[in-house]
Amino acid sequence: MTEIHLSDKQKAFIEEQVNAGRFKNADEVIAAALETLRQADENLRKLIQEGLDDMDAGRVHRYEDEDEFMADIKRLSASRQLKTGTGY
Repeated sequence: MTEIHLSDKQKAFIEEQVNAGRFKNADEVIAAALETLRQADENLRKLIQEGLDDMDAGRVHRYEDEDEFMADIKRLSASRQLKTGTGY
C-alpha cells in the first residue's frame, strides 16, 4: 500500500474541505486533487502538441526583439477590440 506524507498545511486543507461538506472524507479530497492534476497534465500535453503542430505547419512568427513582439501584441489586441466592439 502506498503511504502518503502530508504537511500540516495540506492536512488542514483536507480537513477544511471535509468539514465544509465538499467531500465525505480525506480519500475523496485526494482523489479529486489527483483527477484535477491528471486533467491539467492532459490539457498541457494537448497544448504542447498544438504548438508543435503549428510549428510543423509553419504557423509561427519569429520576432527580432521584445519591442517587435510587444508591438504585435498591441496590434492584435487593437484588432480584436475593433472586431468585438469592446473599446478597451
